[in-house]
Amino acid sequence: MTDILKKYLFADQSTRAQIVHLEQAWQMGLEHQHYPACIRDLLGELVAASVLLAGNLKFDGSLILQIQGDGPIALLVVECTSDMDIRATVSLRENHPVPQTGTLQTLLNPQGQGRFTVVLAPRQSSKDFRPYQGVVPLEGETVAEVLQTYMRTSEQLDTHLWLAADENRCAGLLLQRIPPQGGHSLAQNLDTWERALALGSTVQTQELLQLDSDTLIHRLFWEEDLQVFEPQSVRWHCPCSRQRVSNMLRMLGQAEIEQMLAEQDTINVSCNFCGKPYQYDAIDCASLFVDKGDTQPGDDTLH
Repeated sequence: MTDILKKYLFADQSTRAQIVHLEQAWQMGLEHQHYPACIRDLLGELVAASVLLAGNLKFDGSLILQIQGDGPIALLVVECTSDMDIRATVSLRENHPVPQTGTLQTLLNPQGQGRFTVVLAPRQSSKDFRPYQGVVPLEGETVAEVLQTYMRTSEQLDTHLWLAADENRCAGLLLQRIPPQGGHSLAQNLDTWERALALGSTVQTQELLQLDSDTLIHRLFWEEDLQVFEPQSVRWHCPCSRQRVSNMLRMLGQAEIEQMLAEQDTINVSCNFCGKPYQYDAIDCASLFVDKGDTQPGDDTLH
């Protein structure tokens, strides 16, 4: 079974393990987006990481991971909701060639101005939880290292990630140390964490991508007594729709739409997040102003 997040807890409750393996959802995300392999794989790693981190959200809302760069990549952003809905995209700078062997630092931080941002966005703000944004310099050679640095410095949580992606799937493994609780000593806590970390460090990229979650966890931690939690399904979901695009075009006004059609046979609109194309010919555009219906504000993810 793919497209799931699975969670495990070590017997002494000192360490949690989480693993995600995405195939169908990743393919849907790439359906209308075509990036060079080095950029595609960076995006896939960030997608896997977002699911691993969002799996621990204690509120109804979204986790957004965003990397702003000063190189060929201007922006790399992923959103994962508490319902395990994901979407992601990359914005490239015009006239900036992408090297085939590009890395996170060369693609996003060649001038040292790159920034990594974590946003926690509840669907409804309350006194118990308000929107949060943390911004740090882009430190680390990989997506995993950037996230580990952030979690250690900003959240004070020992966290280690292994991430992988290719044209077919993306996957990730997370180990996180839980502060000692009643009945468990600091020494015992550290011993379990260090043992788990040593075992996790043996994982290979192809194992992450090709093995199902249970098989990989058993291969790594077969001697450990693990509590297994109910898996969570993950899906690619972008809220863009033809109705949203139609509403946005109506807001431009009939005169501007007619001027656009005079310059080109069709109006083509694509979603910034999923890249899904929407095409309107003269008949489609005319119908926008014949039956307006109940219009809503346009979606800012469209351009």
